[in-house]
Amino acid sequence: MHNRCMSHIQFPKNVEFERAVVVSHNRECEHCGGFLYVRDTKHRYVWSKAGAMHLLVPALHCPDPSCKGHKVTVGQEAELAVAMPYWSVTWDLLVWMGHQRFTHHLSVPQIRAQLADQFAVRVSADWVEDYLRRYQAMVATREADVEQWASDYESIDDVILTIDGLQPEKGHETLYVVRELRAKRVWFAEPLLSSGNEQLHRLLVRAGQIAARLGKPIRCWMSDKQEAFVTQIAQVFPGVPHRYCANHFLRDLAEPVMEADSHAKAQMRRKVRGLRNIERGVLRSSASRASPLHQARNLAGVRTVASRGPLHG
Repeated sequence: MHNRCMSHIQFPKNVEFERAVVVSHNRECEHCGGFLYVRDTKHRYVWSKAGAMHLLVPALHCPDPSCKGHKVTVGQEAELAVAMPYWSVTWDLLVWMGHQRFTHHLSVPQIRAQLADQFAVRVSADWVEDYLRRYQAMVATREADVEQWASDYESIDDVILTIDGLQPEKGHETLYVVRELRAKRVWFAEPLLSSGNEQLHRLLVRAGQIAARLGKPIRCWMSDKQEAFVTQIAQVFPGVPHRYCANHFLRDLAEPVMEADSHAKAQMRRKVRGLRNIERGVLRSSASRASPLHQARNLAGVRTVASRGPLHG
């Protein structure tokens, strides 16, 4: 493995690069309108769906010394359409990896194998994981853009919000998730070390700001009956109904039924134990009242076996 200049990544020694010139379509100076000339060429090495690519990116400038753009290098915007700065992967391959991971739910080893088989891209598992995290961050950022939600809420008159805390392990941060139920969309999620009033107040204010940007009134809030939820929702959204989670409601409703069932189970066990004692008594009584003929036959059988002497294998 060796490091290629301007790429900040490593490629296999025997890899063959396909050259591609990244040309800017705008060759006109924005200051004087003159033609832009190539001052220098930037070299980049990236992985793409076509395999290993050697990108040549011309750096343009205005040749007129009296122009304001004479010392300014332009033309880099065309490079961004192919790959982001310092990235070792093009947009087309990044989108393909993200699609395989989050649509087809392939694992990192499976994605690595397909990269090698389909595109001759031989990379490490860490490389794949790194760019999958970047892809996920970009998708999350786009999904969090309220302006992108406008079409989803065009036919919705109001919104119903719910907040809940998800704790993967005891002692870890709790992930508080705010969802909207009419469009079935997660508005945002944020990990918090504690469910204090100040932290929850900030989350609820943020939810109210999103609803205001969408221009939709909040019809109802839903949560469990956690004290911080009850007090803060009443404070931030006075007059907005607050309904408690149906799951918690049914669980609380089932508690007296479970207690009664547990009591009935204990009573049943006592009765079963009593029946076992009766059964044992009946068996002992039956054995003691066995007929003399039956006892004689059993005794004769024992004597017959004993008279044969010891058994040999």
